[in-house]
Amino acid sequence: MDDQTRIELEAATFRALVHHLMEKRPDVQNIDLMNLGGFCRNCLSRWYQEAAAEKGIALSKDAAREVVYGMPYADWVAQNQTEADAAKKASFDKAFAENVGKQD
Repeated sequence: MDDQTRIELEAATFRALVHHLMEKRPDVQNIDLMNLGGFCRNCLSRWYQEAAAEKGIALSKDAAREVVYGMPYADWVAQNQTEADAAKKASFDKAFAENVGKQD
């Protein structure tokens, strides 16, 4: 497979993942994604922002989140995010530390 085809397939896969999380399963909470998978929508947006930076493209955290969420992050939170219980929050702290880094 040539590099251009690989890149196009990877891009299509990313778009399918974002579509799945945002259109088909917005009910799946970020905290559950992080606790079970070690990543969440915010991670996807951070990776997108980091990839842009590697190409010399300045992209704010909010702009990267809007790419992944399809809307301003605060709007998505208001429409879709539910309150997590203490056990989920504790699991999140552990998963975040293991997969992303220490929280400030």
